[in-house]
Amino acid sequence: MRQKLREVQIKLMRGLLDLVILQFLNVEPMHGYRIITSIRRNFGVYFGPSTIYPLLGVLEEKGYIKSQWNLNSDRPRKVYSLTPEGSSLLNGTEESLNHICRRLTSIGLKRIHINGNNCTLKQPQQLT
Repeated sequence: MRQKLREVQIKLMRGLLDLVILQFLNVEPMHGYRIITSIRRNFGVYFGPSTIYPLLGVLEEKGYIKSQWNLNSDRPRKVYSLTPEGSSLLNGTEESLNHICRRLTSIGLKRIHINGNNCTLKQPQQLT
């Protein structure tokens, strides 16, 4: 059973991965490796470079994020940040998730609690 629950967690994370990345970048700009480690630390799920970097490329092509090379560190890193379009998408996606969550609770799923309330998302926090 534990393995099945883990599979569900990974499936949900895969479906929400773009939202998770946008939310991380809403808090602060990050390079790709930091995004990978933040996902693992905050969600307990590992998505490697072959998953994250192509997704970053798609998000950048669509105008939701932008990148800039940081040449001031030991090694050059491409740092990604959220654009105004990405911020708008993130806000709309949060509203959609809240709607889905409210609908699930209205049909009887009782255990969805975010921030102590049914279907209320927390404000962004500093990442670990």
